[in-house]
Amino acid sequence: MLSPVSSDALVKEPASHKKKTAKAGPLVAAKSRHLKPVVSEMESDPEHSERNPFTMPADSNIFLLRKKEQERKKMEHQRKLKMKVHEKGLHTTRTKANQAALRRKLRMEEEEGLQGDGEEELLELRDHPAWKIAMIKDRNIDKESINEFIRKKREMFLLEYALTVKREEMQNLEEVAAAEERKLMRAEKFLEKDSIMFDEFLKENDKNSVEAIRIAEQEAKVKLEKVSEIKRITAKMVAIKSDISKYEDILKEYSMYKDFLLKLSPQEWQEEQAQKRKTQGANPARDKDNDKDKDKKTGQQDKRAESQSSTGRRELPPLRDPRVPSRQSPKPASQSQKPTAESRTEDPSLSDYEEEPELYFTDPQQLLDLLTELEEQNLSLIQNSRETEEALEELRQVMEQTRQKMERETEQLMRQIDLMTQNIQQEEDRAAELEIKARLFSYGKYKEDDQDSMLESLGQKVEEVFRSCVGDSEGNLSTLQMLTAIEGKLGELLENVETIPRDRVLMAERAKERERRLRLREEKIQQQKQHQEERLRKALERAQADISKTTGRKLMFRSQPPERKIKQNLDQDNTDKEKEEHLYFFT
Repeated sequence: MLSPVSSDALVKEPASHKKKTAKAGPLVAAKSRHLKPVVSEMESDPEHSERNPFTMPADSNIFLLRKKEQERKKMEHQRKLKMKVHEKGLHTTRTKANQAALRRKLRMEEEEGLQGDGEEELLELRDHPAWKIAMIKDRNIDKESINEFIRKKREMFLLEYALTVKREEMQNLEEVAAAEERKLMRAEKFLEKDSIMFDEFLKENDKNSVEAIRIAEQEAKVKLEKVSEIKRITAKMVAIKSDISKYEDILKEYSMYKDFLLKLSPQEWQEEQAQKRKTQGANPARDKDNDKDKDKKTGQQDKRAESQSSTGRRELPPLRDPRVPSRQSPKPASQSQKPTAESRTEDPSLSDYEEEPELYFTDPQQLLDLLTELEEQNLSLIQNSRETEEALEELRQVMEQTRQKMERETEQLMRQIDLMTQNIQQEEDRAAELEIKARLFSYGKYKEDDQDSMLESLGQKVEEVFRSCVGDSEGNLSTLQMLTAIEGKLGELLENVETIPRDRVLMAERAKERERRLRLREEKIQQQKQHQEERLRKALERAQADISKTTGRKLMFRSQPPERKIKQNLDQDNTDKEKEEHLYFFT
């Protein structure tokens, strides 16, 4: 009985079989390719599938093959007899070479057979006995048992079953492919419709884009016109602003002049003008009437300006240049002090501005005289300030010199105090040392004669130092007086050293350092010369000395003799111990 096998196992088994055939080599692959038509015939013929697939050759073919094989072996034997020894090889190498050549030839024939032009040659090669031997050389050919036969039949059944399953699967796949083709046809129709709609959409989009471009061009043209108008208006505004700034600068300048003139005017006149402004502010009725007249006149001017201007804007009235009256000849005081009402009626453009200011100065010569007087006063004040500054600078210099002098004196006094303190400390130390020496002398360590001789020698040395440092003395001075004079001279020299400029001290130090280096260099050169002379002398002595040749063997140290190890005799020790015991106990 055959065990039931699932369809998945049957489907997977042929796949594994395919992998095995692919790995077995080109010979097995070629064999499987040539067996495909046989399998297809077996599938188409159900009666043929029941027959045994293994066919036996005829007897004549067997004898013919045998004869051909014998002739081939004979020719091979004769060829080997003619070969030299080094050309012959082992039997195994020859057989393997023949098999490899045959397989290579078969592989080439199979590659040509794939192209469809070597089918007959491949069949002839398969009929060759050597090919059959090469194919079955590595296989064990034995008689099959009934179990092997049943197993092979089972494998054949499984293969046939797998083929039927795959055939059904292929049919199902064909149906699925047909359905997919129908779906693709339907999708293609939909795609054509979508493409037509998309083309219509593109046309509409192009039309809209053309319309949008046209509108954009119109808007751009309008925008350019607006921009040009804005630029023109901006240029006007800039010009107006520049005029305004220029007039503001002029106004600031003239207001500065006004303040200057008001400050130059007398204080009584300024108080009178302030009182007049107060009285003018106390008449509001008259101011209202003036305002009404001014409003009427400005309204008429606005109407005329609106009819004349195209833009509908009211332009500012032209400002009167205040510099014009100053350039003309001076007017009398009666003309400059006319009532403000007459000036308004004559020049209505001044209605929006302040009234003409009243000035104290009626003639420019008055201002020039006042400025000349102020300039003289300023010059005198400047001269006084310079003299004061010079005096102050002189006082400052005197004070600085006095301060520096006092600082120097203070520093000098402090140095003298420090010097005196050091001298006092040194004298105290010396007094303590002398006291210690006096105690030593008083203890009888030295004799009086020795002390006198030492004092005399000390006095002589002090006198020598005094003569070399101070000079010869006119009178006989004691040792202490000479020491005091030497100390005073030393103090003076130290003070003089402190007062010497630092540059001179540095120059002297450098000169001394240079002399020291020269002296050291000369000493070093002298030492090198002496060393060189010594070397030359030794070399000359070695050259003039007799040559001593060593004869005989070189003297060697004597080797240390080995130490002798004294072995203690245990038996002797035992006998000695027994003797001692015998003498101790029995004597």
